[in-house]
Formats: sequence, structure tokens, C-alpha cells
Amino acid sequence: MAGLVSTVGVLLAFFFLVGAQPGQSATAQESTPAPVIVIQLDGAIDSASERYLERAIGDANENAAGLIVIELDTPGGRLDSTRTMVGQILASDVPVVVYVSPVGAQAASAGTFISVASSWLAMAPGTNIGAASVVGSGGEDLPDTLSKKVTEDTTAFMRSIAAERDRPAEPLEQTITDATAFSADEAVELGIADKIATSLDELLISLDERTLAGASGPIVVVTDGAEIDHVGMNFFEKILSFISNPNVAFLLISLGTLAIIAEIYTAGLGIAGILGATALIVGFAGVGNLPFSWAGIALLATSVVLFALEAHAPGFGIFGTAGIVTLALGGIFVVGFFGPPDLVGGNPSINRWVLIGVAIFVGLLAMLLGREIRKSKHDVGYVSPYADENLRGALGDVRERLDPSGAVMVAGERWDAELVTSGVAEVGERVRVAERRENCLLVEPAPASIPSLETTETA
Repeated sequence: MAGLVSTVGVLLAFFFLVGAQPGQSATAQESTPAPVIVIQLDGAIDSASERYLERAIGDANENAAGLIVIELDTPGGRLDSTRTMVGQILASDVPVVVYVSPVGAQAASAGTFISVASSWLAMAPGTNIGAASVVGSGGEDLPDTLSKKVTEDTTAFMRSIAAERDRPAEPLEQTITDATAFSADEAVELGIADKIATSLDELLISLDERTLAGASGPIVVVTDGAEIDHVGMNFFEKILSFISNPNVAFLLISLGTLAIIAEIYTAGLGIAGILGATALIVGFAGVGNLPFSWAGIALLATSVVLFALEAHAPGFGIFGTAGIVTLALGGIFVVGFFGPPDLVGGNPSINRWVLIGVAIFVGLLAMLLGREIRKSKHDVGYVSPYADENLRGALGDVRERLDPSGAVMVAGERWDAELVTSGVAEVGERVRVAERRENCLLVEPAPASIPSLETTETA
């Protein structure tokens, strides 16, 4: 009996050990922390950064990341994009932490709203936050009534974010009403920021085992041993960010216009037209991501028409000069000039030196092209004295009815021709060259004894 009990005990111990190992492996796997996703916003807040943040947060939530960290350094940006990005942060089930870095970085204007919307806000030493006043589309102060209306709306937006994240509303409202800005130390002292961190590693250490707010409720964040995954802009987002620069968009539209004009009025393989059309499409795609006005678009289109007219108009540069003026005005009005009120840093405009330089460059090239086209229509092609002498008295056939002007074929070449005698000459009749006048041959009917082309071919 004792032997049986001993045997059963050994078997139970064996099965316990064998069964415990898979359980321990599963526990080890379950204890592996979810990855930390790091997003870098280091420029103006615009439609490109909006799409980038939306994709990164969406992927992080879909892949069950443990934490999202936004490394932020921005001078500000567009109010509409800011509202969308704040909504994305607040709707994220994965907690979103904003880290204003590196040293000397800023979370100004639009960056203030994004920072306040985070579940936890850290700032590197020497950084600042604030100055979120609303200004006109050109950066100017707003009229009193409009300023009051827009400021009230924006401060209410800030209060709602502050209440959601339990941050002090009064100093945050001052960043809008008084354009107040705070250093990292001041922000922590006021409760706007949660910590000063000298590095991302220090930030993650301080967040380990901390409970942070997510859209679905509080979550305990585990960062010790978590994989850090830096998610940058994809190729499309980089292209969108590049062409959304007002200066780049204006350059593409201007050079595309010039290439299209060159393609229309010169013979070629269509390369200029293809490149021009591509530049125009990409340029207008960039403008479409900016606060543009139709008045500016209309002026740019008018400049294209004026440059095209310059190629055929008599005189010197009247249409070309008008094209330069309308192109410059279009550049001024197309981006930001008639836009709605916006946050500081959210009013894009074309650099005036780029505007003036490109307008003059494109205008002069268009006028030069027009001059060459007009010149080519009136210049006399070179004819050697020997060939010119042999043309006189040469016989030809009428190819276009002469009444009195038309075309003839002489010595295998097609010429514009004019009948110097009365009457007409029908297609196929023989004529004789009496004289050459520039690019036109003066001809007369050939003697009756010389058969016509049709008679010769019939024979």
C-alpha cells in the first residue's frame, strides 16, 4: 500500500511539473509589455501633420499599443487641423503622452491645445508653452467684434480640453486672451505640465506603472522592458507636407504654366506639356491643402491666358507685363489672404521675394518665347544665291488653288505662292516661277505646250 501511494505521488508530481511549464511560459508571454509608439511633430500644424497623427494613432489603437508618446516642437498652425488632432488624441483608447522636446523646443499656439489634450504632459528643460492667440489670416490683429467672437469660441475650446484632462483653465485661457507663454518650470508649477524630463528614457521610467486616462477609461501603463517603435511620416505624407508649403506650390504652378505655354506654341515631343501638366496638378494639390481663395486661382488662370496672348500679339510685351502683374497678385491672394481667423503660426503665405522673383522670371521667359515665335513667322528662311537663281523660271504644280494665293510644289518642295496674272489656277495645273518674294513664290501659268500634272500622270 505504501508503494502504491508512493507511485501515485511521483506521477502527480510529474504531471504537475509538466503542466506547470506551459503555464509559466504563457505567463511570461502575457507579462511582456505592449510597445510604446513614438510620434514626432516638429513643424507647423497643418493638414499633412493632421493625417500623419490620425494614421499613427489609428495604427497604435488597432495594434493594441501600450502607450503613445508625441514628441512635440511646433510654432503653431491651423485651427481646423488643431481641433481635429485634439479630437484624435481624446478619442484614443491608448493613452497619449506629449513630450515637448528637445531642449529649446516650443509648444506654441496650436501646440498648446495638443499638449493640454494629452493624458500626461512632460517638457524638456528650456522649453515653453503658450501664446495661443487668434489672429487674422495674414497674421494681423482682428477687428474688435470679430476678435471677441473668435476669442470666446477658442477659449471655450480650451476650457473644455482643460476640464477633460483636469488642468487649470485660468492660466490656459490667458494663453489665448493675453498671448501668455510659460516656461517648463512655470508650466509644472501651475499644473499645466506634469513633469520636466531631460530625455525620452527618463520620461518612460517615470511613467512605468502609472495610471493614465484613455478614451475607454484609466489604464495602467507598463514601460519597463517595452519595445519603443518610432513611427515617422510615410512617403505620401512627406510629399504632401512638401507640396503644402506655399512657396513650393507657387513655384510648381508658375513653372507648370510656362511649360504648358512652351508646349502649345513650339513643336516637340510633348515632354514640356507632360511636365507642365504634372507640375500644375501637384501645385494645385498643394494649394488645396491650404486656406486658398478662388480670387487668387482666377488671377493665376488669367496670367496663363495673358502669357499665351503675348506669343501672338503685335507690339512689345503689353500682355506679358499684364501677365507678370496678375501672376504676382494671384500669388498674394491665392494662399491665406482671404482665409478665416487662425492661430498664430497658422497663416501660411508666399515669401514676397519668391513671389516677385518667380513672377518676373516666368513673365520674361514668356515674353522671350513670344518674341521668338513672332520672329519665326516673319523671318525669311535662307536661300542660297544659286538656288534662288534656279528658282526663277522653274516649273511647278498647283497644290492649293491659286486665287490668287495658294500653294505650289516646285523641285519637290512645297511653297506658298501667289498668281501674278489675272484669273485662277486650279490644282494640278502647271505654273512657272516668275520671282521669289521672301517665303512666297510669284508664279504665272506655264505655256500651253507644257502638259499639266494630271495630263502627265494620265500618260
